[in-house]
Amino acid sequence: MQLLDGEIRNYDWGSTSSIPSLLGRVEDGQPWAELWLGAHPSAPSLVGATRTPLDELIAADPVAELGPEIAERFGSLPFLFKVLAAAAPLSLQAHPSVLQAEAGYAREDAAGVPIDAPNRSFRDRFHKPELICALTDFHALCGFRDPGATLDILATIDTSALDPIRDRLAASSGVDGLDSLLEYLLMLPAGDAAALVAPVVDACGVPGPDRHADVRAMAAALGERYPGDAGVVTALLLNLVHLKPGDALFLGAGNLHAYLGGTGVEIMANSDNVLRGGLTTKHIDISTLLEVVDARPIEPVVQRPVAVEGVASYDTSVPEFRLDRLELDGSATVSGPAILLCIDGVVDAASRTLERGAAAWLSAADGAVELRGRGAVYRAGVNL
Repeated sequence: MQLLDGEIRNYDWGSTSSIPSLLGRVEDGQPWAELWLGAHPSAPSLVGATRTPLDELIAADPVAELGPEIAERFGSLPFLFKVLAAAAPLSLQAHPSVLQAEAGYAREDAAGVPIDAPNRSFRDRFHKPELICALTDFHALCGFRDPGATLDILATIDTSALDPIRDRLAASSGVDGLDSLLEYLLMLPAGDAAALVAPVVDACGVPGPDRHADVRAMAAALGERYPGDAGVVTALLLNLVHLKPGDALFLGAGNLHAYLGGTGVEIMANSDNVLRGGLTTKHIDISTLLEVVDARPIEPVVQRPVAVEGVASYDTSVPEFRLDRLELDGSATVSGPAILLCIDGVVDAASRTLERGAAAWLSAADGAVELRGRGAVYRAGVNL
């Protein structure tokens, strides 16, 4: 087992304090949005004293690092593990399926868009299902709400500006109606979007009934940060989810979502493909987003696993990754390939010590490793 240094991403929505606090580092005033732990070629973690990039280490001997089954099936580490710390909302976004990612990557390659270009949407050929597990209170938008429930929410927002939205929702017939409404909102000319959003935000900002006050407060906050952005009204169509520490949410391909605030660990397929539709200063690709969004109404499933012998396991339903939380008060045995992240306490393993914020790479060749101590460790691994 070798210690692992992750890559910091300083996106503008990030917290200035949460990840530095976890890592025991001095705040520098910059937003530390994400800590990447993995082998994605755009930001691979550095392994051990030699600081070898993890993707290069795996490529040199995939069977030893990943084991024969995973090496044969995936060829490289199939997941990316992150700490995500949002002080402000992330973009309104969705991720592609495998087929959509392959087609989008080929299309942008053929158009000559550089991999690292700000206007590139597909940076690899992989899908990006993901699971977010809260370390603090965490708020998110996740998938479309049933239109009837959304109409009940809109009834508490006192503005006629929403009448066209109410009419479309009332006339909607399931997914087709929501698809059409989403396209209508995101394709509004800037002036029309501003004329819609401003009165909605104003109406959400005044005292109203207790019913759905949290949704109105969310829209008012988004409108203050992104004035005139049609994504503010789009957010009213989505499920608002509150995760408490230890709760998790799995998001599959096409799920329109946005993380609004909080710190969590996130695991996903080893991809950086994001289609954005608003609430961001980054590249927006509405036409492609509309191609990948799944507008079927859903009831988000919040996972609250009960620990069995100190291990809580989260369901991901995809082969690329799984996540376990180990609550140690003594010992536990783990095996690789896996990335370990200590978020509390002190844990000894294979002559290494993992304190709060420390991460390690555990290869398949390391075999079973005993963790000893008292603390909390997340294990990111493959779901085979």
